[in-house]
Amino acid sequence: MQNLWSDSDAKAAIAQHAAKGIGEDLALRVYTTRLLGGEPRLVLHGGGNTSVKTKVADITGTSVDVLCVKGSGWDMGTIEAPGLPAVRLEPLRELVGLQALSDEDMVNVQRCNLLDSKSPNPSVETLLHAFLPHKFIDHTHSNAVLALTDQPDGEALAADVYGKRAALVPYVMPGFALAKKTNEISRANPDVEGLVLLKHGIFSMGATAEEAYVRMIDLVTLAEKRLAKVTRKIFAGATLPGRIASAADAAPILRGLISLPAKDGGREAAQRFVFEFRTNPAILAYVGGKEIARYSQQGPVTPDHAIRTKGVPLVVPAPEAGKPDAFKAGAKAALDKYVADYHAYFQRHNVRQMPSKTELDPMPRVVLAPGLGLFGIGSTSKDAKIAADLAETTVEVVADAERLGTYECIPEPDIFDIEYWSLEQAKLGATAEKPLARRIAVVTGGASGIGAATAAAFAKEGAEVVVLDRDVSKVAGFALACDVTKADQVRAAFDKIAATYGGVDIVVSNARAAWQGRIGEVDDKTLRESFLLNFWAHQSVAQNAVRIMRAQGLGGCLLFNASKQAVNPGPDFGPYGLPKAATLFLSRQYALDHGGDGIRSNAVNADRIRSGLLTDQMIAERSKKRGLSEADYMGGNLLGLEVTAADVAQAFVSLAKASKTTGAVVTVDGGNIAAALR
Repeated sequence: MQNLWSDSDAKAAIAQHAAKGIGEDLALRVYTTRLLGGEPRLVLHGGGNTSVKTKVADITGTSVDVLCVKGSGWDMGTIEAPGLPAVRLEPLRELVGLQALSDEDMVNVQRCNLLDSKSPNPSVETLLHAFLPHKFIDHTHSNAVLALTDQPDGEALAADVYGKRAALVPYVMPGFALAKKTNEISRANPDVEGLVLLKHGIFSMGATAEEAYVRMIDLVTLAEKRLAKVTRKIFAGATLPGRIASAADAAPILRGLISLPAKDGGREAAQRFVFEFRTNPAILAYVGGKEIARYSQQGPVTPDHAIRTKGVPLVVPAPEAGKPDAFKAGAKAALDKYVADYHAYFQRHNVRQMPSKTELDPMPRVVLAPGLGLFGIGSTSKDAKIAADLAETTVEVVADAERLGTYECIPEPDIFDIEYWSLEQAKLGATAEKPLARRIAVVTGGASGIGAATAAAFAKEGAEVVVLDRDVSKVAGFALACDVTKADQVRAAFDKIAATYGGVDIVVSNARAAWQGRIGEVDDKTLRESFLLNFWAHQSVAQNAVRIMRAQGLGGCLLFNASKQAVNPGPDFGPYGLPKAATLFLSRQYALDHGGDGIRSNAVNADRIRSGLLTDQMIAERSKKRGLSEADYMGGNLLGLEVTAADVAQAFVSLAKASKTTGAVVTVDGGNIAAALR
């Protein structure tokens, strides 16, 4: 592993922090923590921790010995000084004489000794850092070290690799017990550069930030070199179908199965999950191995992965192309067994808990699909990506472990204790979910005007939003360039969304443009172009959405941007109004034909919204056609208020939430009885 220490960068870090009133020790602590955190083979997503023992002034100006230790949940790759809260050191060190200490008391004493009560909770391994005498301490979950120690004979292998450079610590549940054990072994081996925590990770220590960091890199490199000597072939391939289905075809089926039905509200009310798909040659070799049922079900490569991925992944049958029903049946059988096994796992280990735990949902957080790849699963796209990252790390570690010997992690009771450890669960947070959380919303024409306002409104409500537009260069977030008048592009876009997020829940078919002309004089080309965008494109978008929604079996919501022109045609505006009238009735046809699938279909009938369609020039032209001033044209409604794109967006959001409304048309125009639906 490459040593990334730079004297010039270290000096720059010191200077930058000094300008903020932060001392050299903490500045270098931040610098090397970031170096470690930027390497995914060492830590991922809040894993690992670092510390420095230093002096800071308390509120009275008195110099106090403190331990600046990584705050729980902070990411080492992006950490700032506030992510290393200062804790009074001496009160922590006094705890070493205790024979036992509850988690609650440990957290309390750590928080009571924070110099700043607003700081994040110190790491669950704070006492370990406090008990060790070294100034700088680094802790990672190195893939190479895990592959070396996640073995039946991991202790012997580690002893052979490290000799007297590192002492070995048997697996102990993190917290006070581990801190005591580590202190005991460190005192018996005062000259070691590091501590190898079997089946957990590695610590390095030093008098300076550079020394601790370099020792970490050197110790990890030793493990990497040992692994590099092994060339044994692994993962002999299983027999797979000749043609494997795409992720776009398999993911919606899985997403529908991996959901939690609601007590009421129908299929659409089910609690669903967001997916993240990964595949590459290494993943394909892993998921396609003959012995996947053995090595994939052993457990997490390091304990804290269990809170993100559960103990084991779900393994489903290889999805054969053209046979979705067979895949669904096989995947359902596998999932049913997974859920039953999880309930049994919980009951086995909950009997020894005082007080008893509340069972978490039984759904997997990683799915392995032979021939296809793996899916990370979470309540948000961020959580799904984290699960997928950890699953990829698992693939790498298990592959290296199997080349060396036989992969073996901590025992099942220890996995349970970590998964249900309140201090680890706290990392996940307990924030209330927004109304449209876990929903995948697609907005066509979402780069500007009503579409952009609608995309923003759905994102604010917690949905994972995908914008489709011809030009998405200025769109923040997930966006796909797509001309909705091209059927092949529409299908490709929806396949990409399904493969990326697992499916589709809400579609706002909004893309449109206005063509004008007297209907008796307009040429066929103009009328056909308008119908292509203002009707046929809506049909193409809706068909592809329904295709995926039906595969999920979770219902869905179609929302169409209709127009007042559909019910109150204006002079010389037939080329626009005619296809919009057809689209309005298209929305009702979908409600009629697909209500049995749990798919709702509604429309918003908006009028006179400033946008890329209703430009200043068009406002002037339409005002003149209707014999009105521009102000009266835009605000000429019962409320006397101009309607905005944000108002229309809120109507779409409201319809998305109206779980028992379908076939409806909501008018957003400030009140215009003459144009009301009859």
